[in-house]
Amino acid sequence: MAITGRVGLLALLGVAFVGLVMPSAAGVLVVAAVLLLGVLVDLVLAGGVRALTFARSGASSVRLGETAEVVLAVTNPGRRAVKGVLRDAWTPSAGADRRRHALTVPAGERRTVVTTLRPTRRGDRPAHRVTVRSAGPLGLAARQGSHQVPWTVRALPPFESRKHLPSRLARLRELDGRQAVLVRGQGTEFDSLREYVTGDDVRSIDWRATARAAEVMVRTWRPERDRSVLLVLDTGRTSAGRVGDAPRLDAAMDAALLLGALASRAGDRVDLIAYDRALRASAAGSSRADLLPSLVNAMAPLEPGLVETDARGMVAEVLKRAHRRSLVVLLTALDPAPLEAGLLPVLGPLVSRHRLLVASVADPRIAEMARGRGDAEAVYDAAAAERALAERRHVEGLLRGRGIGVVDAVPADLPPALADAYLALKAAGRL
Repeated sequence: MAITGRVGLLALLGVAFVGLVMPSAAGVLVVAAVLLLGVLVDLVLAGGVRALTFARSGASSVRLGETAEVVLAVTNPGRRAVKGVLRDAWTPSAGADRRRHALTVPAGERRTVVTTLRPTRRGDRPAHRVTVRSAGPLGLAARQGSHQVPWTVRALPPFESRKHLPSRLARLRELDGRQAVLVRGQGTEFDSLREYVTGDDVRSIDWRATARAAEVMVRTWRPERDRSVLLVLDTGRTSAGRVGDAPRLDAAMDAALLLGALASRAGDRVDLIAYDRALRASAAGSSRADLLPSLVNAMAPLEPGLVETDARGMVAEVLKRAHRRSLVVLLTALDPAPLEAGLLPVLGPLVSRHRLLVASVADPRIAEMARGRGDAEAVYDAAAAERALAERRHVEGLLRGRGIGVVDAVPADLPPALADAYLALKAAGRL
C-alpha cells in the first residue's frame, strides 16, 4: 500500500476545517474518518498488482558505450484495470535512462514498456525487480507490489581498435600474395615459380626449373597458414592499475581482440585464456565467424584480481593447452618486481617450445613527467619517471635477451603495434 500527496493536502484542509468550523475532538474524528474512508475506497477499487504477470525480451548483450533496449510485457489477468506507475529497477552501472513508466493495463489485456540501457562498465548487468503502484480513482492511495523478473544484459568490450583492422587486413593480403606481393623466408609455404628479376634473393633460384626453362626461375613463397595463436591475459593485480580512465586490463583486451580478428583472417587458430591465481576465462576452438563473439563474451565479465599472478601456474596452463608450436601472446605489465621474481624464472619451458611475444600497456603520464623541468617538484617527478622508464627498458632487455618479442605502447597505440608485430613475424616466416 502507498498513499499519495493528496492525503497530506486534504489533511491540511482538514486542519483548517477543524480550526474554523469544528474546533473539537469530534471535528478531528470527522476529518480522520473522511481521509480513512477515501483511502479505503481507493484500495478497494484499485486494480490488483499481485496477480500481474511479466515477461522480458530484447537485447541480451551490448557493446560498452552503445545502447540496448529491453522490453517488459505486463499482463493483467484481473477484473479491474491497473493504472499507475511501474518502476523497472536495474543495477546503477546498467545505465537505465528511465526507470519509471506510466502504466495503464485494462483488465485481461497486455501492455509493454521499454527501458533503454547504456552500461558504464563491462560485465553482466542484471535487472533488480519490477515494482508496480496501482492508484485508486480518488488518487489518495494505491496498491503496490514488487516482482522479480530476471534478465541480464552483458556489456561487452567496446573493441575500439577495430578501426585499425582494414589496414592490417590489406597488409595481410599482400603477405598472402593476393596483391602480387610475395615474401620469402625460412618456414614459409611454397607458392609458385616466376622469372628472376633484379633484386631477388639468389637463394630463391630453383636450379632444376631453370634447367628446364629458357630463363632463370625463382621460387615465391607465402606465409604459412593454420598456425596457432594463444592469447594470454594476465588478470592479476598489475592489470588493475589505471592508465587514463580505464584499467590496464581493458587496453589489453582491446589489443587481444584486434590481434585475434587479424589472426583468424590469416587462417590461424586463435585461443584465449585469462589467468591470475587460477583460470578465469577461456575461449577455444571457435570458427572464424564465431571467434569475435566467443572472445568478447569470455572477456566481458573479467575484472582484475587484487592478487599476485601465479606465473608458474600460468605457464603450466599455457603448456597444457598449446600442444604444438604456437605464438603465445602474453598481455601483462612490464613491472620489474613481479617479472623478475615471478615470470622470468619459469619461462624456460615455454620459450623452448613456443614463440613468445609479451605486450604491455605503457602509461603516457610517465613519459610526460619525464619531460617536465618547470620547477623543483617537476624535476623530482622527472627523475622518478626516468627511473621507472629505465627499469622498464631493463626488463625489456632481459626478455629480448631470451628471444622474446616485446611490444610496449600506450593504450591507443598498443593494438596496432601488436598487430604489426604479428604481421612482421608472418612476413619473416618466423610464425
